Amino acid sequence: MISWTPLLGVPLLICVGCGSISRSFMNASWRDRWQQPDVVIQSLSLQPGNQVADLGAGGGYFTFRLADAVGPTGKVYAVDIDKGNLEYIAKQAAKRGYPNIETILAKPDDPLLPATGVDLIFTCNTYHHLTERTAYFQSATRYLKPGGRVAIIDLAGKSWIFRILGHWTPKETSQREMEAAGYSLQKDFNFLDRQMFQVFQKNS
Repeated sequence: MISWTPLLGVPLLICVGCGSISRSFMNASWRDRWQQPDVVIQSLSLQPGNQVADLGAGGGYFTFRLADAVGPTGKVYAVDIDKGNLEYIAKQAAKRGYPNIETILAKPDDPLLPATGVDLIFTCNTYHHLTERTAYFQSATRYLKPGGRVAIIDLAGKSWIFRILGHWTPKETSQREMEAAGYSLQKDFNFLDRQMFQVFQKNS
């Protein structure tokens, strides 16, 4: 089974039974050098009390950083289709004292977010794994509060191996698909060397 798990610089298929290896790989400290997580979080302009969905949370690399950004009055939903990833995140959240993190076992075509809605759907290296992306995010508008946003970070195809494997998304493609789904491009950041980073806002 292929998970939404991010690919981080080498070909990596995440299969049942090797999840613990992949989570250690995803959360390795050396990732910080090129992922620039602090700059990413700052760029999102999150506020205390915000509700955020970490779509394709994987090993929780961004989940805990997002939880710090929204504070104890906020909420981060770690969303994944891999039960093992969610169990790992839940265990770490309890161990590290993050009551503002909640896990959601999603469907491949539906993140199953709370009906009350979220302020931001954040996804890193997951977009290229989704099928029928325009329909997926068009449907996801019902989970966004008024003015809600979707932040997409995905591999930019700068490595030939990812181009061959199809593990990347041209930013022109994501912009076209998201606009067709009912969003407008709000920000297009270029500080990540390996990835594109766009923020879209739900049209009113």
